[in-house]
Amino acid sequence: MSNTLRRSASMIAFGAVLLAAPALSSAAWAAPESDPAATVRKLVGSPAFKTAVARLDADFDRTVADIVTLTEIPAPPFKEEARAKAYLEMLKAHGLSDVAMDAEGNVMGVRPGTATRGKGPFVVIAAHLDTVFPEGTDVKVRREGTRLMAPGIGDDTRGLATLLAYVRAMDAAGVKTRSDILFVGNVGEEGPGDLRGVRYLFNKGPYKDRISAFFSMDGSDPSRIVDAGTGSKRYHVTFKGPGGHSYGAFGTVNPMTAMAKSVVDLYAVEVPKTPKTTYSASVTGGGTSVNSIPSEVFMEFDMRSESAAELAKLDKTLIGILDGATAAENAARSTRFGKVSYEPKVIGERPAGGTPADAPIVTLTAAAVTALGFKPEHGASSTDANLPMSLGIPAVTIGSGGKAGRAHALDEWIDVEKGESLKGMQVGLAALLAVAGVD
Repeated sequence: MSNTLRRSASMIAFGAVLLAAPALSSAAWAAPESDPAATVRKLVGSPAFKTAVARLDADFDRTVADIVTLTEIPAPPFKEEARAKAYLEMLKAHGLSDVAMDAEGNVMGVRPGTATRGKGPFVVIAAHLDTVFPEGTDVKVRREGTRLMAPGIGDDTRGLATLLAYVRAMDAAGVKTRSDILFVGNVGEEGPGDLRGVRYLFNKGPYKDRISAFFSMDGSDPSRIVDAGTGSKRYHVTFKGPGGHSYGAFGTVNPMTAMAKSVVDLYAVEVPKTPKTTYSASVTGGGTSVNSIPSEVFMEFDMRSESAAELAKLDKTLIGILDGATAAENAARSTRFGKVSYEPKVIGERPAGGTPADAPIVTLTAAAVTALGFKPEHGASSTDANLPMSLGIPAVTIGSGGKAGRAHALDEWIDVEKGESLKGMQVGLAALLAVAGVD
């Protein structure tokens, strides 16, 4: 599916959401001016925005301290509670209303708008609490000049601290938005978390059906606008057989052969470059001993695409390959002790989606990037924004500002040089205010 077709499909889905839930069709989605660039230029040139930026500047050391404090609270997959509780207290200290932790572990608070006064619909800005690092990882922050180093410091702890800085800046400038803004620290964005935090937020949580726009702050690059969500599906596939002695039972079916053929056949599949679609045989294991035909082995597969249709097509292809590989092994060798079979278990599934190029959240965010001296770079990724995109709710992922590197590595780092960081932080603030509308 081309980008044009993908965006058209997303626009159709967005229209369906508006018809199904009239509450989402609010003033929040009527841009104050027809020209997004003019809207944002007016916003960033206003005395209130300049006052807000001055507060970001004055509070910068506090923001850095928040980054360090939160980074040093471990938040491994499915064990984000300690960091969530700390962030909950931070949200309370910033004077937000309805500060709470939901049943999935997300923490959130509301900054009421003048038009809806805390009743919604809500513009959400979220950063994720979890990291990819297992329990026991050393998360002590080290500093070398303006560079801070620790696992998870950029992905996504800096985002959490930036959200707090925005609340302080808006309050200091007396900024009043028309729409309610919901600030969220969510769980379960990384790997096995499979977007469980935002799944709950949109499908079961107290704000279900009351969210009109969604910003995910993930990563640092202020020029990056993720308006296409790369979907994924992951399997843990167990191949089973009768097993036996490698010499005495030679000639008996071997599940490892079926597994090996599955990998070879998968890598013969040609997938489109546009929309980008990929696959990987990633993790394997099993067997009993070097002198035994294994009775059980496993392989984990990862498939991704910017197109839901292409991802579904690839998924069907993989299942066909698994069927064919096991059938081929059962036909090639003796099954007198039993046949080879396989069991596919889904271990991850993220929906693909996209936000239309002409949606206000995209045009206003791009205008904010430009107004602050950067060049917008639109792209696709797998982030929390995938979920609302798949539901037809306008969403983008943006950066928190500044430079960073080595995400998902033990030597992950961010640069907190003040000038570059402040310039980048202004992009997200301008985009958020432009979408929420400023009185």
